[in-house]
Order: sequence, then C-alpha cells, then structure tokens
Amino acid sequence: MKDKLVSLEAALAPLSSGATLALGGSLLRRQPNAAARELIRRGVKNLTLLTWATTTATDLLAAAGAVKRWEGIYAGMFNHGLAPNFRRGVESGAIAVRDFSECAIVARFRAAAAGLAFMPVRSLLGSDMAAHNPEQIRPMICPFTGDKLHAVAAAEAGFTIIHGYAGDRYGNVQWPVVRDSDDIDQLMASAAKRLIVTVEKIIPHEEVKRRPTLTYIPGQWVEAIVEVPQGAHPAACDSLYDEDEEHLRLYLDHARTVEGMAAYLDRFVLSPRSHGDYLAVSGAAARLPSLSVQQG
Repeated sequence: MKDKLVSLEAALAPLSSGATLALGGSLLRRQPNAAARELIRRGVKNLTLLTWATTTATDLLAAAGAVKRWEGIYAGMFNHGLAPNFRRGVESGAIAVRDFSECAIVARFRAAAAGLAFMPVRSLLGSDMAAHNPEQIRPMICPFTGDKLHAVAAAEAGFTIIHGYAGDRYGNVQWPVVRDSDDIDQLMASAAKRLIVTVEKIIPHEEVKRRPTLTYIPGQWVEAIVEVPQGAHPAACDSLYDEDEEHLRLYLDHARTVEGMAAYLDRFVLSPRSHGDYLAVSGAAARLPSLSVQQG
C-alpha cells in the first residue's frame, strides 16, 4: 500500500488557478475550510466550484476573489443567513451561477462516478432550470417509454476536496457510527478524478482493519490525505465538535463590507503561516473544549 499522508501544502500543490474543484460538506458541517484557507494563501484564482449545500468554504474563497463560477444546490450561511461575500460576487457579475436541484446534482455526480457524460432526471420537469442552463441541462426523450426527461451533464471536477473524520496513512477514511448524513461526500469521492481528503485525525491502519465497515472512502480513491484537527473550523465536524458561533459572528461582522472582509482575510487567513497558526490566532484551539460533543 502507498503511504499518502502529506502536509496540507503538499496535498494542494497540484491544484492551480483555473481548476474545477468539487468541495464536500453540508451546510455548517465538515466544510473543508483549512484547505480553502491554504488555497487563498497560495493565491489560487478563477476556480469553478461544484458543491452540495455549501457555506463557509465557498464564502471564504469568494471573499478572496478566487471563484469565477459556482454550480450547486445552495450557497449561504444556514441559520446565519446569506453568504455575504458570495452574494457580492454574484451581484457584481464576478461569479457566474448555475443552480441545480438536489436530485439533479446527485445525478451529475452519479454520472461522473459511472464514467458517463450525463444522467437522465425527471425532477426538473416543470421548472425553468433548463432554460437558464442549456449547456448542462437538455431535454430528452426516454428511448424505452417515450417519457419527457432532462439530461444533466456529469459533474466533471479536476479535483475534489473533502473534510472527513478519521483516516489512516494509506487514505482509508472512516466515519463514526453516529453521524449526520445529509451530504453527498461519499458520492463526490467516488466521482473524483483527484481526491484530497483532510481528516480530524490519522488513526493506525490496524484500527481500520478492526472495523472495516466504517470505511466510506477507500484508500484507492485517494490521492492525498492530510491530518488537520479542527479542519472544518469555524464550521462543525459532526460527532466531534459544534460550529464556533462566536467566530462565525466575528466573521459575518467583518463580511458586511469589502474592507472589513479584507481585514479578516489578512488576520485569519493570510498572516497565519499554517493551520496550526490559524487555530491559535482564531482562538479555535482554546475554545475546542467548549465546542466538543464527545463524551468523556
């Protein structure tokens, strides 16, 4: 087996400006924020993002002017309202948007996982999504029934970044028995061309072998795995820690203006030289005991 454990900097080094990037996570859970901050520090621009229900990771990248196009089901800040930096980018025309329903985006990743150019769906009938996105949603007739359907283009991402719970150095990623499951991280991983996984902790391979049914991303799918404790901060990693409401309020207060967000990026993204530095500067490490949802 190949050792795939690397630093965050080394894992993201192949990802350059202009890439199409799929980001995992759902709402304020398991957003790959440590990876997003590293991409901003590296000055990566002109990204096309493919997401499920995205929040902090996309808004951070939008704040840095790194996003030129977004395709997904939702971009906001969940119970905190809209994603202010993403919204500014859309309103100014800097970010192009292509909306999809949940069923349609799932079909797009299923097509990519199966090596197909498209997947047929019924769920967009009666909507005007196809009219606004004829490049990726096209009417079709079922060759067996004659029913009207839509063909949705496969979600072809050059890179996929997911934040997970625990994994071994060979890239096998495991989830806890009790977890939230309203995401499509496993599907995104199966569709990935180049999959980078950040995890809360690296565990011994023997532990993976003892509980093999908890492995939801096998190592053969993974290009690189990185240990980044609190890698979703200020979002949550369900079963481990809650979102940091104090830091989210600080973030949103800065995000009210372009100038305020620039100051936030300088203090919490550009000045810290590493993820560890970020945890110290943001207070995330100090607040972890109060955010932890683990027993004992």
